[in-house]
Amino acid sequence: MADISLIQNHSHISFREQVLLTAKLSVPAILAQLSTIMMQYIDASMVGRLGASPSASVGLMNSSLWMFWGVCSALTMGFSVQVAHRLGGKDRAGARAVLRQGIVASAIVGLLMALIGVAIAHPLPRWLGGDEDICSGATTYFMVFVAALPVLTMNYLAGGMLRCAGNMKVPGLLNVGMCVADVVFNFFLIFPSRELHVLGFDFLCPGAGLGILGAALGTVAAECLCAGAMLYWVCRRQPDLALRGDEARKSYRPTAAVLRRASRIALPMTLEHIVFCGAQITVTIIVAPLGSIAIAANAFAVTAESLCYMPGFGIGEAATTLCGQAYGAGRYALVRRFAHLTTGLGMLVMTVMGGAMYVFADAMMGVMTPVAAIADLGAEVLRIEAWAEPMYAASIVAYGAMVGVGDTMIPATMNFGSIWLIRIPLAAVLAPSMGLRGVWIAMCAELVFRGLIFLWRLLRCRWLKPGKTPELPENMVEV
Repeated sequence: MADISLIQNHSHISFREQVLLTAKLSVPAILAQLSTIMMQYIDASMVGRLGASPSASVGLMNSSLWMFWGVCSALTMGFSVQVAHRLGGKDRAGARAVLRQGIVASAIVGLLMALIGVAIAHPLPRWLGGDEDICSGATTYFMVFVAALPVLTMNYLAGGMLRCAGNMKVPGLLNVGMCVADVVFNFFLIFPSRELHVLGFDFLCPGAGLGILGAALGTVAAECLCAGAMLYWVCRRQPDLALRGDEARKSYRPTAAVLRRASRIALPMTLEHIVFCGAQITVTIIVAPLGSIAIAANAFAVTAESLCYMPGFGIGEAATTLCGQAYGAGRYALVRRFAHLTTGLGMLVMTVMGGAMYVFADAMMGVMTPVAAIADLGAEVLRIEAWAEPMYAASIVAYGAMVGVGDTMIPATMNFGSIWLIRIPLAAVLAPSMGLRGVWIAMCAELVFRGLIFLWRLLRCRWLKPGKTPELPENMVEV
């Protein structure tokens, strides 16, 4: 059976083994991503039962929350990619040193981001153009999530470390558990006590009736449980990274060399994410004047579309691991093959998912909201977006492969340049005359363009620059 150690041990890897190894890492990562999106899907559908205004409150803050989450996640990648390189070069002591330093640095970053988020939570909904009737709920929802950022950042770090070590199963299983816990917590926290009729019996189901606050608290509680389990596994159970005995007592102080390398990897990704989410927030501002129906439909459609594109992010994580470990082992020809293989797989999977989204758009939106106007508008824009999914996959997975070798500056520039130069101007032009449909046509056009430029760069191979480890002779690296 294909195993990640084949890369580290410089073993010959046939094409069949490359495919099997890609599938072995991709499938758990896809399931983990899907479980995370299912959690958001369930949250959205539960809040959707509260009416249009609560749905709009949540939808207004989603892009801002993605900015805070994404910044924390991108910064932790600076340490995770270093772990992939060191494990690829069989430097396990160095990988553990990066893990220890990453824990301290990530905790500090999470705390700083939480303080910033709490400070702006009250005026932020008004900055985004929200009506007064949704601002209070939006502030509450946002503040609960950003206050939990120190814990959530640990979740991002531990999950990234496990994936870059080739362990996709544990993050996948824990994410599924998080999804289940989220449903349970939300069930009791969002709605008030009510009578339920099950299998012919009537009984009183207790509930806190906290509404939007309950949705935020339930999700944060589930994520905190997952973060604790993830951090325990990487620090105590993961063979190549476990901090036991003397390893646990070594220094956790971040060193200049590790921080410099983490900065070179993570800062372009972080800046890209800030600019990218700034664009998403700008889109929210463009949508806000269209009314609560458009805001809610946009938010629900974004969540529904996530079911389609998150498998691409799962395959992108596999690409980061495979390319990162092959790069650390000095096997640059293998890096190229894994990059091409994973990108092709991502495009295939997301083409199928895009077709499914086009066919089942009405059903997907119907699950999320009982408001017919919101559901109809959301289904319409989902069908527009379905055409962009293959090229969106190309940009996601190719980006993951480039991150694996530490190449982040140019891909980050491509990402935020595409959205600011194409999506935002086009959305601003089309929204006044076409409403939310115009915003999503702009999104579709931009994603197609972005996928094409990532494919062009991937095939040119200039993103793959030899590292300090010399490449193996051609007769030792399979063609």
